Amino acid sequence: MDKNLALKGAATHSSTMSTNVAANAIDGMRYRLDLAPSCSVTSSESNPWWRLDLLDYYEISTVIISNRRDAGDDQTNGAEIRIGDSLENSGNNNPVCVVIPNLQVGSSIIFSCNGMVGRYVNVFMPTAQTLSLCEVEVYGTAYHKKTFLRLKFSSSGDVAAESVKILHQLQSALGLNISDFKLSWTQLPKKEKPKQKDRGEYTHFI
Repeated sequence: MDKNLALKGAATHSSTMSTNVAANAIDGMRYRLDLAPSCSVTSSESNPWWRLDLLDYYEISTVIISNRRDAGDDQTNGAEIRIGDSLENSGNNNPVCVVIPNLQVGSSIIFSCNGMVGRYVNVFMPTAQTLSLCEVEVYGTAYHKKTFLRLKFSSSGDVAAESVKILHQLQSALGLNISDFKLSWTQLPKKEKPKQKDRGEYTHFI
């Protein structure tokens, strides 16, 4: 299996019960002997949530959720796994991959998200209760977003030869600070020949 993307991410949640911080769910250990202290656990509240920031954009193929071994399954079952780019409503408005079904105590379940693209992975509980997660694993591949622009240049120089200069100007104009940014031509720019002005000359035949 590919590398677990969650291990290099950053986790937070809506509240913290005791020492059960959000990062416990991405410590790389599904279960430990000390049970609950190795899990992420929120307070009992309305709509608790846990969020993972992957720090980049990925096509997410698989999410694995592991439940705690010392409590009831009602602290995980019914929660929604949401994936996307938005932080609106703390990321809980992103599209749903799946609703966690019957996840038994001390077990793990694998969910397929079919390449959903996003930076944030949320586990959102739509009811009032405690949300606990002992481990969240995320697998996928890097996603490179492509943007195509049609440009018209007004230049007396060789536009194709000035690609680096044009690229820097384009990044500055769009407010971009991206290292993986390339400028390529589907068709090399051609210089437009200046149109000759009509001098009003004509030949008159009798």
